Amino acid sequence: MPKLHVKKGDLVQVIAGKDKGAKGRVIRALPREDRVVVEGVNLIKKHSKVTHQGPRGAKEGGVQTLEAPIHVSNVKKLKDDAKKDEATKDDKPAKKAAEADESGEDN
Repeated sequence: MPKLHVKKGDLVQVIAGKDKGAKGRVIRALPREDRVVVEGVNLIKKHSKVTHQGPRGAKEGGVQTLEAPIHVSNVKKLKDDAKKDEATKDDKPAKKAAEADESGEDN
């Protein structure tokens, strides 16, 4: 299975195709097809019929707008400030201030 240079949650910019210049987050990575689904990029319309099958009964029909996969070579990974801020936060507890009473004992 090939390795992709982006993963789910990464901020990317489209560098080729009809949505060139668009930025968004990777919703899903499909490494077997070398494709990624980017939020708000490569939008398609999908028509669905009304069905009366399924576990919950009827399913509504109509037109849905959703993102289609694009080839991974058409996206460029961008620096993400939000993830950078999360990574710099220490998960360690704050150090206790070294305050002593007049008797010299810690609280």
